[in-house]
Order: sequence, then C-alpha cells, then structure tokens
Amino acid sequence: MASDTVGVMTVTLDRIYRFPVKGMGPDPLDSVALQEGDGLPFDRHWAVVHGSSKVDPAAPTWAKKANFLCLARDEKLAQLDIAFDEETRTLTVLRKGKQISRARLDDHMGRTLLQTFLAGFMPDGPRGNPKVVEAPQGVAFTDVEAAKVSIINMASVRDIERVTREPVDPMRFRGNLYLEGLDAWREFDWIDKQIQIGDCVLQVLERIDRCAATNVNPQTGTIDMNIPLSLRKGFGHIDCGIHTKVVRSGTIKLGDTITVL
Repeated sequence: MASDTVGVMTVTLDRIYRFPVKGMGPDPLDSVALQEGDGLPFDRHWAVVHGSSKVDPAAPTWAKKANFLCLARDEKLAQLDIAFDEETRTLTVLRKGKQISRARLDDHMGRTLLQTFLAGFMPDGPRGNPKVVEAPQGVAFTDVEAAKVSIINMASVRDIERVTREPVDPMRFRGNLYLEGLDAWREFDWIDKQIQIGDCVLQVLERIDRCAATNVNPQTGTIDMNIPLSLRKGFGHIDCGIHTKVVRSGTIKLGDTITVL
C-alpha cells in the first residue's frame, strides 16, 4: 500500500459539498455515506429547465448543461445561497443572508413556488419560463452522464492564484470533496489509481476540464476572471480537479485521511 501521508504530509478531507439544484449554491456537509456506483446523495438531484430547453419537464432525463439554468450562462444564480433539509427535501433560498424563497422540492406546489421566484429573479428571454425538474432513479443532472464524485486539491487552486495574481475562490470549481495537504497538481498522478477516504474507496477516472462557469465570482454573481485562459497560459491545460467513482461504499467525514491504494 502506497500512501500520500509521506513524511509529515498528511492529505485530509477539508470540505464536503453537494449541490441539490444544478446551478444553485452548495450544501456543506460534515459527513456523507457514499454508495457504490453513485455520487453524493441529492447532488444535482434537481435542475431548472428554461424555455428553449429540449428536456421534457414532464419526463426529464439527463441532458447537457445547455438545457438547464447554469452558471456558465446564468451567472446571476451565484447571488443566491441555499440551505437544504434532506429529511423534508426543503430548499431555502437566501440572498445576502435573508430568506427570499422556501419550497419542498418533492412537492408540486413547492416546485411551483420556486419556479415563480426564479421567473421573477432571472431575466426574460429564451432562458426564461423556468421549470424545476427532478432526476429519475439512477440519474443526476451532473455535467457528465455517469455518476461521479469530483475532487479539488486546494493547493492547486492556490497555485492558480500565482498565475491570476489575485484570489481564486475554490467554490468556482463546484467540487464535491476538497483536499488539504497534497502538493499542487499531484492529484493528476492519481489517475487510474484508487484512493481510500474513511470506509470508502474511490477509483480516480480523469481530470476535469473547466468551462466559463469558473469565471463567475461565487460571491457576487459577476464574471470577473477567465479561469480557463489562466489555466492554459499558466499550465498548458484547462484542467482543475479529478473525477472519481465510488467502488466501495462507506462513510466519509471531514478530517478523514486520504490514502492512495
């Protein structure tokens, strides 16, 4: 067994996030139970289709992100924060710390309330007429069709700041798991290897290439950087983070040590 706990360096799980509604804010977790073959429970479980989407709101299926409201084209969404109650499936939407909408996402009336709010909040046009849709069994509205758990190395984000010469919020990358204690970009060496976090084992699949969604400031909802361009200029690629899949079920929690198997 090879370990990334070499010398005094220990790689640990620093943050856990899921995004219950695609394009909207993160739901931070202290721990989560992962099941083989699945992503985080309720991660991108709901999404918002727009007026020009090809997705049928009555029978939604996985589709490319252009069919949904998303930060790459709907950066105003970043002005909203959320809180999610898993037990009641209730989403609370906040702006500048104040509640502005609250709805049960497993209830038709609740989804209608959220749709009404979003219709007033988002601009009119072909991406208007929002409809909240729920992913069918075994599907998540992630950017890639197969169930994945995304991992971001905080040191790599800090190395991007060396190129941008200004702070880069790690939430621009909307990852599920954020790691501390690993040298910048060393996560790319894990491709085709397995890592263990808590009881869970993940197969590392591929690097994540980045799009215009990372240009949106997650605090202000404005486009204020060009992250893909900075990555290409500084590192010769547009990748940040890795995709993994769960190959052994288990619970992970903040502070867990990551080991390369």
